[in-house]
Amino acid sequence: MEPDGVVGAELDTDAEVMGAVEDGQTERFVLADVTRDDAYLRLPLTEAASLPAWR
Repeated sequence: MEPDGVVGAELDTDAEVMGAVEDGQTERFVLADVTRDDAYLRLPLTEAASLPAWR
């Protein structure tokens, strides 16, 4: 019997993903695929991982 594997995600080579910090009462980190409508993630900046944490 073979173990359950993880199915690889299909990659869209035309995607363009950008990150930004949104100013306001609470600063938020925004990660968005600008090639698609409503494809973004927003979270408080204090909860976003720092660059060294991603390495």
